[in-house]
Amino acid sequence: MHLYIHVPFCARRCSYCDFAIAVRREVPSSAYADAVLREWRGWQTHLAWNASPVVDTIYFGGGTPSRIAPAAIARLVHAIRAERTVAANAEITLEANPDDVSAAAAAEWRAAGINRISLGAQSFDPRVLAWMHRTHTAEQIPSAVRILRSAGFEELSLDLIFALPAALERDWDADLGQALALAPEHLSLYGLTVEPHTLLGRWTARAEVVPLDDEAYARDFLGADRRLRDAGFEHYEVSNASLPGRRARHNSAYWRRAPFIGLGPSAHSAFGDQRQWNVRDWAAYERAVAAGSSTVAGREQLGSDARRLETLYLGLRTIDGVPLNLLRPESVARWCAEDWARVAGDRVSLTPEGWLRLDALAASA
Repeated sequence: MHLYIHVPFCARRCSYCDFAIAVRREVPSSAYADAVLREWRGWQTHLAWNASPVVDTIYFGGGTPSRIAPAAIARLVHAIRAERTVAANAEITLEANPDDVSAAAAAEWRAAGINRISLGAQSFDPRVLAWMHRTHTAEQIPSAVRILRSAGFEELSLDLIFALPAALERDWDADLGQALALAPEHLSLYGLTVEPHTLLGRWTARAEVVPLDDEAYARDFLGADRRLRDAGFEHYEVSNASLPGRRARHNSAYWRRAPFIGLGPSAHSAFGDQRQWNVRDWAAYERAVAAGSSTVAGREQLGSDARRLETLYLGLRTIDGVPLNLLRPESVARWCAEDWARVAGDRVSLTPEGWLRLDALAASA
């Protein structure tokens, strides 16, 4: 079993963000931990635990998990350990912003059991960070890395965003170089998407921002693929690359369709073909928990067609691919002829060129 814990609080909403967040100057860390633990305890009799009683990974995502008090993180991890067996080698990840990283916080995170940090760098260009409405400076990124290493963190991932509007004149290759110079074990690279209900969406609708075209997007993506492979990284999933043996175990569980439980507002859970998700808003989530009501906003059970599509889409995201017998032979032949896919034994995996067409290929397979 894998646990995802959504921490919605942020100091500011980024210009591109459409996640379920709550902007707070003062973060209600204690109230948040109370609510999540009440939800957690409600899961203890769920049938999902019968087949998977051991917790293999825990992931604090957001939002900005580093905004809540380290004591609240420790309380949550300790409560999970008290209720369930957590594997001795469990991966326990915390997403953090560079400006939240201090020597004291890093030491408390380590003491709480966090052993992996995903650091939201996004760019090393001050102009880009300002455009994104990030709360940290470029200089705080290497400083945060030094502090985390000094605290004993041996698993560090950096997030970067590519495919920014050409008008920003962002040097993507320079950002990659600065990220690699910090010697992370893992990198997550996300292409900028324009969501309508974001500040970026409004800028775009008013023609104040012109998104990057498909050709330039592909150039950024394929250039990063080459740069990372030259640096000894394994580009093991569309948006993720790691040094050999250092893949993100929690996210890899999603792509294998392993069972996971999501706690907190907007968190999703999946076990077998069952899917459910919590109410999105923090205040509504807190009220539901306090009233002893369900936090679930919706449920679905995947039918055979949806299950096949999910299996294909998630599997084709990774270099491990999917079994050959899940695909039509004519699809495989066409993909290989276009250099969108490769066959190795009884499995098919997409090339980086194929990943650029992932949605269309999975839907037509």
